[in-house]
Amino acid sequence: MALRATQATARIAANLRRVGRPFSTDAVVESDCKRGEIGKVSGIPEEHLARKVIIYSPARTATQQGSGKLGKWKINFVSTLKWENPLMGWTSTGDPYANVGDSALGFDSELAAKSFADRHGWDYVVKMPKTPLLKAKSYSDNFKWKGKPQPEN
Repeated sequence: MALRATQATARIAANLRRVGRPFSTDAVVESDCKRGEIGKVSGIPEEHLARKVIIYSPARTATQQGSGKLGKWKINFVSTLKWENPLMGWTSTGDPYANVGDSALGFDSELAAKSFADRHGWDYVVKMPKTPLLKAKSYSDNFKWKGKPQPEN
């Protein structure tokens, strides 16, 4: 299924053909893509096409126990190009994707994150969220008789 080109796109395509560069007026439809095809046509350099990513569901912060982040999924890139700045002691990186996952790549479900990584040709590891086992407890349980106190040795 191809999308129709507008007049402006057709004019740009005609100009690029005149210059000698090929230009496609057909858009890529996500459902017809094979693994890694989107990365190849997006202009990403070859060394960044075969990336390893981690798909995870972020935990709530200790100070904010609301349900805003629950059920959200993120993608982070595994980066090995890090070094420490000798002057300030900051960690530096030459990886352009080092901080992309923290702010930009958020998804509503694990399946959406996996399909996004598949379309871009990235190998992924899924870290499942750890849910603590909570026992139902009332305030009065803090003051119940727990037996005689044990002598200290």
